[in-house]
Amino acid sequence: MSLHSNQRVESVLDLVGNTPLIRLRSVEARAGGGEIWAKCEFENPGGSVKDRAARQIILDALSEGRLGAGKILIDSTSGNTGVAYSMLGAALAIPVHLVMPANVSLARKNITQAYGTKLIYSSEFEGSDGAIRMVREIVAADPDKYFFPDQYSNDSNPRAHYLGTGVEILEALGSRVTHFVTGIGTTGTVMGTGRRLKEFDPNIEVVAVEPDDSFHGLEGLKHLESSIVPQIWQPEGVIDRMLPMPTDEAWDAADMLVKQEGIFIGHSAGANVAGACRVAREAGPDAVVVTILPDRGDRYFQPMRWERHYLW
Repeated sequence: MSLHSNQRVESVLDLVGNTPLIRLRSVEARAGGGEIWAKCEFENPGGSVKDRAARQIILDALSEGRLGAGKILIDSTSGNTGVAYSMLGAALAIPVHLVMPANVSLARKNITQAYGTKLIYSSEFEGSDGAIRMVREIVAADPDKYFFPDQYSNDSNPRAHYLGTGVEILEALGSRVTHFVTGIGTTGTVMGTGRRLKEFDPNIEVVAVEPDDSFHGLEGLKHLESSIVPQIWQPEGVIDRMLPMPTDEAWDAADMLVKQEGIFIGHSAGANVAGACRVAREAGPDAVVVTILPDRGDRYFQPMRWERHYLW
């Protein structure tokens, strides 16, 4: 049951955040002890953790006068942020254009277009970096036409998690938290949440999960060494260590969670769960590890039917 079920709200914007934490006992058993909790970000109205960043970005831009007067919101996205922009844009009558790699899942293409969003496709061979380069070219050609939030360099992205995700974790678990583990895409989730947790207790270990190779099957996550590094990635004092994650291990974790917990999650969530399992195993029975389930598996269902068979 959604935690929003007994509330009265004025707008879909008010449904973003306050997602539940669920204990993953089957993952704890594989880790050999400790507690593992996962924040169910698929409970956001747009179905992913990206609702938080998109909401903060739009509200901050509106309050500062950078968005409005018929400007088109345009950004690059691998999918989930695009869904969030599209949903919130429809609710606020803001036109949205999105640049995304041509090979993002059909579900994400269909969902964003259902909200009335215009899609512009970049090369499927260049991933999220190709979309970043293309959107910059479009905006440079006609800067007055667009509001370009640039989720990779916008401080509102981590601020959403500093004000929301981190606070909610502390409200639920308080001083019991020993570790926070999550993947890096734009890096907003780990930077904002990690900073808030570190301010509460510097001894909380913040672990950033990234694909172990530039050629990987973890849509939405970045292999930093081979990617355009987001400007909001400022790890000093926040990130304690990086955890490389093989695609197979992440996909296996996602498969096990749906079969053993009844939670159908996406690839990046699988990477987070696998990372949390590793960290809990290393830390021992007193660990209280928190991770993020960024979205549901139905955003990936069609690609999973063939990519695993042919690529992995």
